[in-house]
Amino acid sequence: MIFVDTNYFLRFLLKDIGSQYQEAKNLFLLAGKGEEELISSTVVFFEVFWVLRSTYGKDKQTLVEILDKLLKLNIEFDKHQLLVSSVHLFAEANLSLEDCYNLTFAREQNVKSFRTFDLKLAKEFRTG
Repeated sequence: MIFVDTNYFLRFLLKDIGSQYQEAKNLFLLAGKGEEELISSTVVFFEVFWVLRSTYGKDKQTLVEILDKLLKLNIEFDKHQLLVSSVHLFAEANLSLEDCYNLTFAREQNVKSFRTFDLKLAKEFRTG
């Protein structure tokens, strides 16, 4: 099993350093063929999001497309299904990805109440 860190994903997604892009692509292709088992973390997933948003200025629609593709690679993320659900909610709601993750997590845990001073988030919890 191989852990994949943030910079591997970024080089693959951005194709900005040719040799590193190719190395990452080759690893992901091997995983797609079942020849390597890859794993990563929720923290890495959010790091990819934050870097693409803040450093590279990707808009929400582009971020949703990239994150969706990332989750479809043959890489296991801890909380994989939670991330998938969060990205889908992020695509439709006027909330941050972090709020979508927390909201989805709370719903999966069957919480009765969601305490926040963020009125949009509170409303989404009640109506969702």
